[in-house]
Amino acid sequence: MSTELRTWHNLSLGAVLAAAYLLIASAARAQQINGVPGSPSATMTLDGKQLPPPPLPFGGVIKKSYLDSTPYWPPRVVPPKGAPNILLIMTDDQGYGVSSTFGGVITTPTLDRIAQTGLRYTQFHSTALCSPTRAALITGRNHHSVGSGVIGELSTGYPGYDSIIGQENATIGTILRDNGYATSWFGKNHNTPSFQYSVAGPFDQWPVGMGFQYFYGFMGGETDQWTPYLFRNTTPVSPWIGKPGYNLTTDLADDAIKYMRDLNASAPDKPFFLYYVPGGTHSPHQPTKEWIDKFKGKFDMGYEKFREQIFANQKRLGVIPVGTQLTPWPDGQAAYAGAKLPRWDSLSLIQKKLFAREVEVFAAYAAYTDHEIGRVVQEVQDEGKLDNTLVIYICGDNGSSAEGTLSGTYNQLTAYNGILNAPMPLQLLHYRDWGSDKTYPHMAVEWAWAFDTPFKWTKQVASHFGGTRQGLAISWPGHITDVGGIRTQFHHVIDIVPTILEATGIKAPEIVNGIKQKPIEGVSMAYTFDKANANAPSKRETQYFELGGNRGIYHDGWMANTTPPMPVWDLATGKLPDLETGYQWELYHISEDYSQYTTSLRRCRTS
Repeated sequence: MSTELRTWHNLSLGAVLAAAYLLIASAARAQQINGVPGSPSATMTLDGKQLPPPPLPFGGVIKKSYLDSTPYWPPRVVPPKGAPNILLIMTDDQGYGVSSTFGGVITTPTLDRIAQTGLRYTQFHSTALCSPTRAALITGRNHHSVGSGVIGELSTGYPGYDSIIGQENATIGTILRDNGYATSWFGKNHNTPSFQYSVAGPFDQWPVGMGFQYFYGFMGGETDQWTPYLFRNTTPVSPWIGKPGYNLTTDLADDAIKYMRDLNASAPDKPFFLYYVPGGTHSPHQPTKEWIDKFKGKFDMGYEKFREQIFANQKRLGVIPVGTQLTPWPDGQAAYAGAKLPRWDSLSLIQKKLFAREVEVFAAYAAYTDHEIGRVVQEVQDEGKLDNTLVIYICGDNGSSAEGTLSGTYNQLTAYNGILNAPMPLQLLHYRDWGSDKTYPHMAVEWAWAFDTPFKWTKQVASHFGGTRQGLAISWPGHITDVGGIRTQFHHVIDIVPTILEATGIKAPEIVNGIKQKPIEGVSMAYTFDKANANAPSKRETQYFELGGNRGIYHDGWMANTTPPMPVWDLATGKLPDLETGYQWELYHISEDYSQYTTSLRRCRTS
């Protein structure tokens, strides 16, 4: 190399190094360093643009002797001062009319507690199905934007449907972890592609690869509560072996409590983000016997009168408008796999006895799940941290499940395999042990429809509120100025991430691990915390809904949606409806027709 070229090369290399140093130094100045710089106790908050932050230059002095040198520790990343702990809770397969907080007859004192010390939201929505709702919840983006247009087990290799949450869609776990939070996940996953359920990895789509430093739970959509298929981080565990009476619902609470106690003992000032998503009340419905006994005889009135009772409670509590109409019982339309739902009085005495038993077990499971959630909330209080904790409790990831067939089933796997009505004598053999380790049960569709009161349809049906309307309660002491209030603004699960970010003072990153991030599609709900904004217009003006062809769109108080010819797929044939001619469009104004009771204004067949 000539002298001129060598000189130019050295100058260029020097310029690059100098520019890099200036870039790093500029990034360092953009952060806020607290304490004595270079000391082990120094901390730093981030500007939020890049995660993890670029490395800082060494700020000490290195000479020939340590006596003449000065050490320098890089500052630890911590959240902004005053950032709250986050406890994000979501139950499974529970429609709007399940909890006592939203008019149901099943006591949910923990959800009541959060509502009474915070706010109840009466127009909050899911996607109508497990994986899609959960992917949207932890990313703040619509389910198709994060590969979850369907549940993972039905994924395809096409964009929006491959069950992969890409690196351009960092989860709230990643964002909070890289900003100094202790992050953990307990319970149901259902966001890892099913073809990656292997201890060989890769683990980038497991909770520990999506920003959650600790995971304890199950990977798929459901698991047996007596002998669950569990992982601790990425290691299979079987905690039920040698433990008579073990139930996962209690075990999850025990593990979360232990985690919080260990964290509090080692780093009491470190904020936590705890994502708590138990299996209840997805099938199999398997609560303990003591909980089942509490509900004996509570549902002998039948599902129609039971539905009317929920409706009356909802009006009394103010969680539906006074003028709301109860949607008619679907005995004049195909409501499940092409079939109509029978009236209670048309059932035989034996059928009534079995149906009542099914819902007693479901109700026990819902109450049991809320009770164990209460133990987790109480642990936060016992540690003296509840006053600085944002608690978000979502009742259900979709409407109540209509996957239990028209007569219920002692073994949900039979329905999954196309057996829609198990013989009654076989069902009755399991009457006494319904919910025990000898069964894998689900309740009849009729009960699911009732638990979605006052709306039409159920889980899987994204076009109607029976599939998408969820009860939500949020508490944050000192920050919610209308304790016990009700909020009617229209919101969606994608709005939870922006709410958490605003509460913590953390910005959505532009780059994560070198990957440019897609915009977060949700809007913060924090504006609703102020009493002055109790009746403020919703900041979510538009939201689409789609699942398996059932679709709808909300805009500024109006809801246009299709009328399903059947649920997402016909379980008897495995066929999807004709997406071009099998649907009719309806239009509603929600303030005038809250429950979508009537076919309002326009009805037109797709062309």
